[in-house]
Amino acid sequence: MVNVPEEEARVYAERTKLSRRLFEGNSKLTPFGVHSNYRFVDPYPLYVSRARGDRLWDVDGNEYLDFNMGFGVLVSGHAHPTLVSAMRDAIGEGTIYGFECEDTYTLGGILTKRFGLDMVRFSTTGLEATHHAVRIARAHTSRKKVLKFEGCYHGSHDTLLVSIKPTADKAGDPRRPNRVPASQGVPQEVVDNTLVAPFNDLEATERIVEENSGDLAAVILEPIPMNMGFVPPKKGFLEGLRKLCDKEGCVLIFDEVKTSGKFYSGAAGYFGVKPDLMVLGKAIAGGYPLSVVGGKREVMETIVPGKVSHAGTFNSNPLSVRAGVVTMSQILTEQAYSEAYRLGDELAAGYRDSLADRRINAYVEWIGLSGAVFFGGKRVENWRDFLKCDVGAWWTYYIAMLNRGVIPGGTGPDEQWTISVQHTEDSVKKHLEVLDQVLVKLRESKLTMDLVEAI
Repeated sequence: MVNVPEEEARVYAERTKLSRRLFEGNSKLTPFGVHSNYRFVDPYPLYVSRARGDRLWDVDGNEYLDFNMGFGVLVSGHAHPTLVSAMRDAIGEGTIYGFECEDTYTLGGILTKRFGLDMVRFSTTGLEATHHAVRIARAHTSRKKVLKFEGCYHGSHDTLLVSIKPTADKAGDPRRPNRVPASQGVPQEVVDNTLVAPFNDLEATERIVEENSGDLAAVILEPIPMNMGFVPPKKGFLEGLRKLCDKEGCVLIFDEVKTSGKFYSGAAGYFGVKPDLMVLGKAIAGGYPLSVVGGKREVMETIVPGKVSHAGTFNSNPLSVRAGVVTMSQILTEQAYSEAYRLGDELAAGYRDSLADRRINAYVEWIGLSGAVFFGGKRVENWRDFLKCDVGAWWTYYIAMLNRGVIPGGTGPDEQWTISVQHTEDSVKKHLEVLDQVLVKLRESKLTMDLVEAI
């Protein structure tokens, strides 16, 4: 295994022989053996056979405590029994109709009340929903340009596939970042209409907006960026963006594909800042594909058949909608969140204590049920801070944890852990016991690695 201590590479290879064989066979059928670039790791990814509760099993029969939870999708945990029972019944009623199903009214009511929205439209993936949100904002304002923040990821569509993980040599001035395409195949004329600002720097953002006054359709951001670890907004940053968008007459979009499941009423509810449009996804349907664009009535009513497009064969399919109703009304309750937050605090406190005891230079950031560890010691407030983190230390930690039966978080140093409503005190205790063993290994290993983009 490239850039991982030899002993850990050997253990990984010995434990995952069937995963390797599947990878070798699958690589002949699909590029790099996976159907999302984010799932590829060197030398090969795990292939999973089943999951339940807070655990999953790979094809070799190895059991793992899972704190990735599908990159934050599974706040409900794997195969929640309430959802499993409901979906068995739903499948028997048909999987897609080509018409609206009656549950859309129920789910629409739940979501508008819980997230403080006037209206909603359902889609399938987060990518679709952010793509639609940008189109709606452009139609509503009759403007072209969109501002995003360096290091934020909003799905792999061209408009927002800019400056997601730019290297230091390409990124330019930290307060006036270059616009760096995150993939080949993105036309320059598309990039030209996407502005990039530094997260958590309101003054720099104001300057960029003012220079493009009258041309800016929307400002889009993750209220807590979760593709550079876990980066809370500075006090006043979100409030300042709200005032800035009001002044400029552009649409403020919160991409809450992740955070809509991390907080009971999303990050907008947690921080008390209301956007014009909000994108929901991942956790809201308990693992079934469902995303939502919602927001103020005057903006949402820009969607008009024959004028402003929003369409999709699988939009509001009855399985995902039923899963959303059950998940949001019966599983992701305020009481369930309260317990998950408590466990999140315990996990983060345990990380801080173990890192201090073992004299590992790292910083822990978290709120509630989600957080991240940054090796290198400095608090991360934006993408340029993240670039200074010790990626080699993170991969050593990750593979060593994996080899001992704990998936500590999402696959990559730019990801975070998620605690589900099915995690327990014992889950957290086991995680921390393994962490302490791994930190001993980490002190013995000194690797240097560059961050590799997987978009």
